[in-house]
Formats: sequence, structure tokens, C-alpha cells
Amino acid sequence: MANHHKQDIESTMQDIVKAMSAKGWRITDQRKSLATLFAEAEGFLSPKDVYDSMRQQYPGVSFDTVYRNLRLLSEMGVLEQIYLNDGLKFRARCGSHHHHHLICLQCEKTVPFEFCPMLHMAGVPADFQVVSHRFEIFGYCPSCESTASSE
Repeated sequence: MANHHKQDIESTMQDIVKAMSAKGWRITDQRKSLATLFAEAEGFLSPKDVYDSMRQQYPGVSFDTVYRNLRLLSEMGVLEQIYLNDGLKFRARCGSHHHHHLICLQCEKTVPFEFCPMLHMAGVPADFQVVSHRFEIFGYCPSCESTASSE
């Protein structure tokens, strides 16, 4: 299992780097570090989280540069973005297969689920060509639910 997880991280990192290269970006150590950060992250990261992490290794990096890269990577489709209670956050796009997520509002842990509601949607106009969709369910994971109910 650990080896499978390591392969997933490597594959995600390579996907992000390939997308950068395809857009003509120079593949610098800093950009590889950014790709690795998202490949290894287990949940969503705010621009500030990314900036704080990158600044440890690259003290001269600016917040504007980090934010611009996040937006561009999102536009490329290798990062997903979402607005949570405390603002905009990003995570590496799940590339293995089509699925959706349960997202904990407290710890922001994401749990994939395989059911796709689009397959059962009624009322979508026949002349509307759907090219993409997202479906997320927000709530509390068992750990956060038990913490909240014990307070």
C-alpha cells in the first residue's frame, strides 16, 4: 500500500510538471517543489499555506508569484479550487478516474465516493452539452463530528 501511495505521488507530480511544460513554463526546482507539495498534500491548501511552505525552501518567493502560479495551474486543470469557509483553497486534481468528494468542513479532509449524480439528473435541457461537472458534499467526518458533539 505504501508503494502504491508513493507511485500516486510521483504520478501526480509528473502530471503537474507535464502540464507546466506543455504551457511553455521552464521547469525550475521551485516549480518542481510546488508540484511535489500538491502531490503530497492530503487535502486542500490555501495560497498562504503554499506560500509559507515554499518560503521555507525559497525565502525570496513572493506571495503574488505563488498565487499567480496557483491560478494558472488551476486554469490548466491540474489543480482543483474550492471556496471553503476561510477562503479559496487548492488541491491536486484527482486523475485516476471519475469520482466526487465528501469534504469535512472542520478539518477539510476529503473522502472520495464513486456515485455520480450526473448519471441520474433529470431536467438537464437536451440541447445543453455538458462537458464537465463537479459535485461535492460538505459535512463533518467522524472525528470532527464526535469532537463537535462532545463540546
